[in-house]
Amino acid sequence: MFFVLSKTIGIMLLPVNLLIGVGLLGAALPPTRFTVLGRRMMITAAVMLAVIAFSPVGNLLIYSLEQRFPPWNPASGAPDGIIILGGSIEPDISLAHHTPVVRQSADRLIVAAELARKYPDARIVFSGGNANLVANDAKEGDYAGEVLESLGVAKSRLIVERQSRNTLENAEFSKALVHPKPGERWLLVTSAYHMPRSVGLFRKAGFPIEPYPVDWRVGKLDELFVVNMAMDGLSRTDIAIREWLGLVAYRLNGKTDALFPGPEKP
Repeated sequence: MFFVLSKTIGIMLLPVNLLIGVGLLGAALPPTRFTVLGRRMMITAAVMLAVIAFSPVGNLLIYSLEQRFPPWNPASGAPDGIIILGGSIEPDISLAHHTPVVRQSADRLIVAAELARKYPDARIVFSGGNANLVANDAKEGDYAGEVLESLGVAKSRLIVERQSRNTLENAEFSKALVHPKPGERWLLVTSAYHMPRSVGLFRKAGFPIEPYPVDWRVGKLDELFVVNMAMDGLSRTDIAIREWLGLVAYRLNGKTDALFPGPEKP
């Protein structure tokens, strides 16, 4: 049920979808006795879309997520394992074209290959199934192995988890698959903006990990106050709000122990 709600109500609450919905509803009201309300709704929706499209609000929202965890420090020594979260490959489109289609967050796969080369004894785990509400049998994991092998990762080193549909299942299914032992050190590779939610869920699942953030969407703080291209502003705002909604939803459902998980205290 949680998964279904996240893919229906959760998607409708994203700013772009919500504001378009408000505008369309407002456009339907003028022929009724709610003409004034309808016009106000359309104007409000248009103004708010323009604000998030061209202002730095999306940059600021995503910056707070991306800065939650610092880059991983290699001085701590070689890890025992590396977990790469899905989200880079489009499984349905890959199935349609019979080849891996990487559309976003490619850094997750590129960095994974780099880490595999640096740490030849580390176990490599890719976790990702199909996150679409209406999905066919295509799984992201079916294509991730092919991509990682093309980047130099030996097939014998790959452990692929193909059933997870969201980050909660990434954590639970990965733990069940690899059975991490006390004292083992596992890196978690995912987008920097996605790291707080991911860390919270892995901790709650009893799978200690060390964050390895990648795929940053914004630069330094002094670079945030610039005029966006419209699609960039809309996209970053939606990404950030989706993460914040996820953090709130998982905390309210007891899936995490903190609203905004951060680095562990020494």
